Amino acid sequence: MPPQVYFVGSAVCHYLGPAFAVLLFPRVGPLGVAWLRIASAAAVFGGWRRPWRSLPRHGAGAPLGAAWLPVLALGLVLAAMNVVFYQAIARLPLATVGAIEFLGPVALAAAGLRGRRNLAALAFAVGGVALLADVRLRDEPLGLVLAFANCALFVAYVVLSKRIAATGAGVDRLGAAMLVAAVVVSPVALGSAAPAFADPVLLAAGAAVGVCSSVLPYVLDQLALARLSRAGFALLLALLPATATVIGLVVLRQVPRPADLAGIVLVVAGVALHREGRTA
Repeated sequence: MPPQVYFVGSAVCHYLGPAFAVLLFPRVGPLGVAWLRIASAAAVFGGWRRPWRSLPRHGAGAPLGAAWLPVLALGLVLAAMNVVFYQAIARLPLATVGAIEFLGPVALAAAGLRGRRNLAALAFAVGGVALLADVRLRDEPLGLVLAFANCALFVAYVVLSKRIAATGAGVDRLGAAMLVAAVVVSPVALGSAAPAFADPVLLAAGAAVGVCSSVLPYVLDQLALARLSRAGFALLLALLPATATVIGLVVLRQVPRPADLAGIVLVVAGVALHREGRTA
């Protein structure tokens, strides 16, 4: 399949899972949901891929050599990104956080795009994101800070994910990074997830959020990144705020404004104009 197909699947999962996660906030809170997401994803990757076995085979040298450092870094980024993201969407609409999340990757696209057509595509995408970004500085200053922190972490995720995808063992190393993230986030968030341990339905719902949010989209990202340039992948991330707007409407009843709808049109136009062969 074309890499764009993998990306569209990733984009849908990327926000469908968090939209359902918002519905769990009254029971376990953002930190508890973040732990359930990371821990369930780590369990799936551990049972499915056994990623610890692949690192010595694909790596070079000592355990903390070239194979391990990107994995450790990605694990730290995944832990921080999930916690910050859930804290942000607890305060701001999903579409707003999704739009701000794109502002960093668009810089990656700008650094790598070539040709007038791709520059026009970038301009459409940026214009669409600007319309979608309903920044509530007066209402939720902390939410805004968290959304921009998530944006910076998402850039780190794209860069590190591209690096491990280039090794040919991207999914295995992603699984190892998720195990690292589970260890890192547990001291901070495990206590908040405690109510789920006494409720099998709630625990299953948290696990489903983890699979939908961290297993499916991240694996699909690896499949797309292996066949796209970093700049091309970053431009396709313009689909994320549009996807967040649609899912926020369907799942959370967060009704978009006319400006939001215009932004979606511009984002889709930018993605349609983009030509992968002219990127660097």
